[in-house]
Amino acid sequence: MESIKDKVAIIGMGCTKFGELWDKDQDDMIVDATFEALKDANVDIKDIQAAWVGTSFSGHTGGTISSPLQLQYIPVTHVENACATGCEANRAGAFGIASGQYDLVLAVGFEKMKDWGFGGLGAAVPGKMHPVLDAGTIVGGGPARYAMAATRYFYRYGLSREEGKRTLAKISVKSHYNGARNPKAHLRREVTIDQVMNAPMIAWPLGLFDCCGVTDGSSAAVLCRAEDAKKYKPKGDYVTIKGFGISIGPGWGKQKADYDFTHWEETERAAHYAYQDAGIKDPRTELDMVELHDCFSIAELIAIESLGIAPKGKCKEDIDAGTFLQDGEIPVNLSGGLKSFGHPVGASGAREIYEIYQEILGRAQEPSRQLKSCRMGLAHNQGGHPGKFMCGITIIGAP
Repeated sequence: MESIKDKVAIIGMGCTKFGELWDKDQDDMIVDATFEALKDANVDIKDIQAAWVGTSFSGHTGGTISSPLQLQYIPVTHVENACATGCEANRAGAFGIASGQYDLVLAVGFEKMKDWGFGGLGAAVPGKMHPVLDAGTIVGGGPARYAMAATRYFYRYGLSREEGKRTLAKISVKSHYNGARNPKAHLRREVTIDQVMNAPMIAWPLGLFDCCGVTDGSSAAVLCRAEDAKKYKPKGDYVTIKGFGISIGPGWGKQKADYDFTHWEETERAAHYAYQDAGIKDPRTELDMVELHDCFSIAELIAIESLGIAPKGKCKEDIDAGTFLQDGEIPVNLSGGLKSFGHPVGASGAREIYEIYQEILGRAQEPSRQLKSCRMGLAHNQGGHPGKFMCGITIIGAP
């Protein structure tokens, strides 16, 4: 299988502020993110030859961006893959470039979620729900399934209720610390361990500060062939795609009484494909940062282990040691993650790529967030919940 490594460049990216954007509709968000990306890439909207748009709940066709952007009869394709939808838009655009069919393409991910009138997500397949395990999907299914992952992890690796809960609290404290320093994040407030430990309970051990919020937002990218990148960015301020990985499980976990909640096969498989694509042997030493899917605090912990960054059952030791802090060995969710930055489903994957792009180019929005050195980073997204998962991974780096 041929690798995509260094065949495609990202020459421009844009991202709206994430949050409760009551003063903007989805068209406004699409326009804001796209024109920021176009300006960054030094190109005009008329230069775009094809586009891909990712949204899970806020549109159904390519027309969701063709109309607000006034794209003039070019191919526009809608893609959807749950919470990895934004990642999928970029992956599709990259393959459009790598195929030789197009010279310059646009990838947009967005979601307008605050206007729904209720929190949480609906059923992935309306009308097709397990009578027991999917009960309460709209109001409690996600937290309940991730809570099962947390309690199983505590049991399997011998953590007491207090140890387990405090470990998750440290993850949330880190996320909010990072998000408070990110001008585009939704929840820009630091929290303490005591606040997390004593917050209203959603599904034990996951309290209010262990769960990501419902958010609006959009992110966009302009892509071209790597050999053409300097034509648009003569100073070399662009990145290249190093690898992709995607894996979708059969969803048996809901039916299996012995399902292992403590590792995620889909993430492991997707990581294997992406590392192979990028030529990565040891992700812990070769990656400079990771933006991963922390819809719940336990999701960050298990994803770190499933990505091969920490040994299984040992992530607590790294959390205690500060390994994943900004000044740690490998910063995780320097943006604030889904937990603090926000999680508009179709935009999150694209936004994670945007965060790594900014760090590699040395222009994080606030100087205190800028890493001293960042050459390569990984964006990880997973959709569904334990027992019914899909995972998408994107690795980008300096040319």
